[in-house]
Amino acid sequence: MKRSELLTLEGWEKRATYDDPRLSEMVEMYKEIGFEVLLESFSSEEEPGCSECMKDSPQKYKTIYTRKKA
Repeated sequence: MKRSELLTLEGWEKRATYDDPRLSEMVEMYKEIGFEVLLESFSSEEEPGCSECMKDSPQKYKTIYTRKKA
């Protein structure tokens, strides 16, 4: 089972993959509106669409997952 599938079962919703400064901005925004935030390392196997440029520097990118606070 893929990591993203496990996270979905735990109630996490995949939002998007970013690098900074946009990554930090989005994390802050989700927290401000009341979500828990989880950052996962970029995985080209789990990123649909065009992610070729991200493969050159995968350590720069994180995927944001959120879920409502309990």
